[in-house]
Amino acid sequence: MRIAFFSTARIPSRTANSIQVLKVCQAFQDLGHDVRLWLPGPAPRVGWPELSERYGVRGPITIVWWPSLRALRRYDYALASHLQARRWKADVYYAWPMQSAALAARLGCPTILELHERPQGRFGPSLFRSFLTGRGARRLLPITNALRDQVADEYRLPERHGFVQVAPMGVDLERYREFPEPSESRRRLGWPEGFTVGYTGHLYAGRGIELLLSVARRRPEDRFVVIGGEPGAVETWRHTAKAAGAANLEFLGFVPNADLPRYQSACDVLVMPSQRAIAGSSGGDIGQVASPMKTFEYLACGRAILASDLPVFREVLTERNAVLLPPDEPAAWDQALTELKANPERRTALGAQARRDAARFTWVERARRSLEGIDLGQRDG
Repeated sequence: MRIAFFSTARIPSRTANSIQVLKVCQAFQDLGHDVRLWLPGPAPRVGWPELSERYGVRGPITIVWWPSLRALRRYDYALASHLQARRWKADVYYAWPMQSAALAARLGCPTILELHERPQGRFGPSLFRSFLTGRGARRLLPITNALRDQVADEYRLPERHGFVQVAPMGVDLERYREFPEPSESRRRLGWPEGFTVGYTGHLYAGRGIELLLSVARRRPEDRFVVIGGEPGAVETWRHTAKAAGAANLEFLGFVPNADLPRYQSACDVLVMPSQRAIAGSSGGDIGQVASPMKTFEYLACGRAILASDLPVFREVLTERNAVLLPPDEPAAWDQALTELKANPERRTALGAQARRDAARFTWVERARRSLEGIDLGQRDG
């Protein structure tokens, strides 16, 4: 099957959405489909080997960059890429941007829309309704049950069976196979030995770095590592940690996605200290509907997980595969780390269950479910 993908993610970049887009394309390619990805803007001066390392995908994936004027709000990109996909004779149109999804659905092309937050902006709601009522609309993929419920409350969704399918983020399990114990992973990285707590991801507001700083100050004997973030944010937090006397909280900066599992495996505990309000890469609050990729990477890594007890996280995390804690009580996080540090058997049990649960969330299985039962029907043109 020929599947045309449409995204406005900036590639290459360090944003989570750009990583997710290529992971999704790779998964459909792994299932044997013919994949093409259309992106706005000029082609970057990097080859596939660099993209493969940065994003942790094998590829190569066929990417078509198309010039786009920001003043036209990506509508020029949506139209041009759609016309190219029709000439390519795509069987399915898989979109992240509302413009692309609405256009394809209204023109009767079998269309899938992946949704990461409620429709935003001046035109987002009307474009979403246009997709929903389009003859080609085949499937809506909200990333969490919470997001599904939000849009169901605000919009009249088609009632046909299988139209709405919740699609959490995923993980490449093969990248997390046969890890050594944390101490051996630390040795291979040249890290000092000792109880290590790790966080991977961006440093946007609401990700809980303030909470992590507070906990680190309480535990000067342990090492805390933060992996990821834009250079400016990393430098700011380094100065903040130093001024706060938290010399044991280290900000290592960006690590290519291909190398990330080695760093995660070197931690005894992995943490998700997210707050109730979380800033997304676009600036909106995604705290009630987020499905962070790190959740599934942490599960696959087989390490003990400490996470904020947020309703949306409970769609994946439970008391069997993680320790869930109030997002605004550093003392509770301190106590949980004390207990896990003293009880390696408990850490092992949590990690083993996490690893088992990760098997339900592979990118390939996600892609397979996304197409399951889709009726291509008669296509216009």
